[in-house]
Amino acid sequence: MSDAQTIMTQPLIQPSALNREPVSPILKWAGGKTRLMPELLARLPESWDAYYEPFVGGGALFFRMGPDQARISDLNYELVNVYTVTRDRVNALIAALKGLEYNRDTYYGMRALDPETLDPVARAARMIYLNRTCFNGLYRVNRRGQFNVPMGRYRDPVICQTDRLLKASVRLQQTDILHAGYADAVADATEGDFVYFDPPYQPLTSTANFTSYTAGAFDEDDQAVLAKTFTELGERGVRCMLSNSDTPLIRDLYSEHHIDRVMAPRAISRKATGRAAVAEVIVRNYEP
Repeated sequence: MSDAQTIMTQPLIQPSALNREPVSPILKWAGGKTRLMPELLARLPESWDAYYEPFVGGGALFFRMGPDQARISDLNYELVNVYTVTRDRVNALIAALKGLEYNRDTYYGMRALDPETLDPVARAARMIYLNRTCFNGLYRVNRRGQFNVPMGRYRDPVICQTDRLLKASVRLQQTDILHAGYADAVADATEGDFVYFDPPYQPLTSTANFTSYTAGAFDEDDQAVLAKTFTELGERGVRCMLSNSDTPLIRDLYSEHHIDRVMAPRAISRKATGRAAVAEVIVRNYEP
């Protein structure tokens, strides 16, 4: 599979008025933007043509906005497959999820499966099941790309959120879903388009690195290359907004752009005391 590949199949559901309603994300995601949503919505450009969201993760802003023309992308193939199957085969996905139980044997049995041996629906169901039942909803892989998060402690987790999946399927109907790095995903963005970047955050400390969503990492050099892409897009008339940690490096990389400091809660710490609000930045290359 190439680094930039659109997964194309026939849509199962046609667009409807439902596409205008806010839709909740279908996955829990470390660094998800649901809590930051008011700050993001307040800083959107007045208008745009196509919407791009590389590093889509849980896709909170995409699902909230419901753009008419959109492309979402990620290097995490499991994530891309979930969105593709939700768009194109949501009924089969719901049926697969309804057959799964929450217990230790099922959890570790699902975790042990090699996703590459599964058909797309079973692969998406595995991803959603693990997401709903693992510790803290955290997605983490080891250097071999194997999911290694232990089972969470829940009383009765809802594994199949039927209504949410159906609404998400409608929202995804007019969306290109790309398995690609951010540079490939936004390569054809043109003047008037809008790109929202939510990359792996620059760690606040040496022990606070939650960037293992794929087998690779996202280091300071990667942050610098992204900042260059951000600037280049602006030079050709593409409006861009980015979220990241409020660190000296990030402020330096985006010093020529508009930077707003906001407070956002973190929900990925093992201890509740580590989930207090922390400073983040929202960067824009267009006028506030």
